[in-house]
Amino acid sequence: MRALLPLLWLSAATPALSQSTASPDSVAPPWYRVHHAALQTAGGAGLVAGGVGFAALRDRLETDILVGYVPEKYAGSALSIATLKVQYSPYTVPLSPKLQLRPLTVGAYASYTHGVINDGEPNQYYKGYYWFSTDTRVGILLGSRLSYLLPTTPQRTQPRRLAAYYELGTNDLYVVSYFTNLTGLSPLDLLTLGLGLKLDF
Repeated sequence: MRALLPLLWLSAATPALSQSTASPDSVAPPWYRVHHAALQTAGGAGLVAGGVGFAALRDRLETDILVGYVPEKYAGSALSIATLKVQYSPYTVPLSPKLQLRPLTVGAYASYTHGVINDGEPNQYYKGYYWFSTDTRVGILLGSRLSYLLPTTPQRTQPRRLAAYYELGTNDLYVVSYFTNLTGLSPLDLLTLGLGLKLDF
């Protein structure tokens, strides 16, 4: 019986030892911790937009919060745009030891625009003249992403990614406008194109 005691102690201590010596990078960070920074142009987010993002489900599900800006000369008035995006990438294709492709990314977004012309002039238009919201949009996204794995460091054994992406999107106003004016609009009029970069923290 005494000979078995050291073995029992060792078997009980092994999980604790493995946990204490595990690399911090081997444990997925919580979803509410900021995962990456994002920079985007166009795509309904503004001439230029920047923000941060969060990741879950082994980085397959991402939530981005962006704040964008459109100068007055491009919109008639200076616009500031807040955008919330949720995107899902079902799989990643390794192209080389340093390159990864996410060929399909699907998602949805909601945005709020401050500074829209004719947004609040009293009695300028009769009630119901604008059947749609002039400052809030919701839509869907479809895109792809190419990532470059940055070198690791002694403090971080998991590589960070620098990714370039594109997004094709549309929103509620575009869809309704298209189906109520089939002769005047083409399917291409439904789409917006956004280009951007993401960098893992």
